[in-house]
Parts: sequence; C-alpha cells; structure tokens
Amino acid sequence: MNFLSDPTNLILIAFALVSGALLLRPKLLGGGSAGIGTLEMTQLINSKNALVLDVRDTGEFAAGIITGSRNIPLSALATRTGEIIKYKAKPVVVVCQSGARSAKAVAQLQKEGFTEVYNLSGGINAWRQAGLPLVQPPAVAGGKLAAASR
Repeated sequence: MNFLSDPTNLILIAFALVSGALLLRPKLLGGGSAGIGTLEMTQLINSKNALVLDVRDTGEFAAGIITGSRNIPLSALATRTGEIIKYKAKPVVVVCQSGARSAKAVAQLQKEGFTEVYNLSGGINAWRQAGLPLVQPPAVAGGKLAAASR
C-alpha cells in the first residue's frame, strides 16, 4: 500500500504542514516575542550577563524579584527606555507576573531597536513553579525601591 495514496494519510500530512507553518509564522514574519523558559533565562543571565527587566508595577515588584532585576513598569517604559539603552545590543529578558505584559514590553523594545529581547514565558509564576528563588528588592531611605544596578 502506498502511503501517499491513502486519503487519511494525506489529511494528516496536510494537518502537519499547516500546524508547522502556524508555529513558524511569528519567526518568519519577525513579529511576536521570543518566549523562553526559566532554564534558557538562567543560561542567558549566567553566560551573557542578560538584563532582567521586570515590568510589573512597583507594588508587585516589592513582593519579590528575580535577583538583579531592574524595575520599569510597563506603563512607564516608553518614557524610561533611555535608562537601559546600554542593553540595546545585549540580551534583555523581560518578566511580569504571567508573561502578558512582558510580551507587550518586548514588542515595544523591539520597535525601539533592542535586538536581543526575550519574554519569560509564564512570568514570575513560572519562575516560582520551577522552584527558583525570589528575593526582596533593595530599598532606600523613605521606603522607596532602589534600581538594581548592573
């Protein structure tokens, strides 16, 4: 029996091709954000000294951060991009609570010319689920948060 002449097999082949094309579409069109997992993120931090940009609001940030994170809330990112301009050609991993706001931030940074920007898939929730540590952000006088230096 010829594999390609069986109509059922043709349907499965067509389904596989369409599924593959849909998965590759964001990469081929250059849109979307590169979602990475916690393992890939820790590798980028350790091997390439990636900036971890936390786009949660200040209250969420105060509840616990990934060590070395820099906080610029998504609502302020457009006006504060200059603070991280030195990372324009370096790896930047953007995080939020679940990965939705960070995906928006990745798109915004790509429009600003940042070339190596990643979204932590699942955000801080995925980080916690992986059993990875969160720390308290550094504080300064008056209870305000200090920007993590890098």
